[in-house]
Amino acid sequence: MALLEVRDLHVAYGQIEAVRGIGFDVEAGQVVALIGSNGAGKTTTLRTLSGLQRAGAGEIRFDGRRIDHLPAHEIVALGVAHAPEGRRLFPRLTVRENLDLGAYRRRDAEVEADVAMVYGLFPVLADRRAQAAGTLSGGEQQMVAIARALMSRPRLLMLDEPSMGLSPLVMRTIFATLAELKARGTTLLLVEQNAQAALALADHGHVLETGRIVLSGTGADLLGDAGVRKAYLGED
Repeated sequence: MALLEVRDLHVAYGQIEAVRGIGFDVEAGQVVALIGSNGAGKTTTLRTLSGLQRAGAGEIRFDGRRIDHLPAHEIVALGVAHAPEGRRLFPRLTVRENLDLGAYRRRDAEVEADVAMVYGLFPVLADRRAQAAGTLSGGEQQMVAIARALMSRPRLLMLDEPSMGLSPLVMRTIFATLAELKARGTTLLLVEQNAQAALALADHGHVLETGRIVLSGTGADLLGDAGVRKAYLGED
C-alpha cells in the first residue's frame, strides 16, 4: 500500500473542470514530481490533496485512510504538509514566529530540536530569526515556507513551485536542500516549473496536460523522453 493513493480525481471550479480523472501513488520515501504547463491542474491537485479545495469525484487515501472529505487542519494532523505556491507567509511575523505556526498542533518536547534542524538546513534563517518574514528576499522567504512545513513533522511534504522567481544560485540551494531531505527519507510530492531539476530529483514523475496525466515514468525515463524534452526542457 502506497503512502498516498489518488484514484480518478476530478476537481472543478464552477463549470470548468481543472482536474479530469487523474490517479497516481506516492510511496513512502519517494520523490514524485508533477510537471506540465500553466493551467495543467498541478496546483489544483495539491490544493485538493491538502483539503483546501474539494474534489468533485474520486478518492484520496493517505496511509490507507480516505481523506478527501476531511478539512485541511485534520489532514495536516495526519502528517501532510503543504508549502504553497507564492509561499503565503505571515509577513509581519518573524521567521521564528512563522516556524512556530508550522508546529502549532504539536504538543511534544521536540519542537526546539526541529527548529535547530531547519536552521541547520537553512543557516541564513538562524541569522534572520528575529526579522519580519515580509522583509526577507524571495529566496529566504521560500526557505521559510519549506521550513515552516517541516515544523509539522510531515510524513508527506508537498511543495508547489519552490523555485518560482528565484535566481539560479538560490534555486540550486533549494534543490540541494530537497536532495538532502530525500536522502533523509522524507517523502516529497513536488510541483515545479523547472522540469529538468524536478525530474533529476524525482524517483517518479507524471506529466499533466489540461487536467489529465498524459505520461508517467521514472524521473530518468521522462528526462530522456524526446517529447518531454521538447515541450518542457526547451529542446528541439
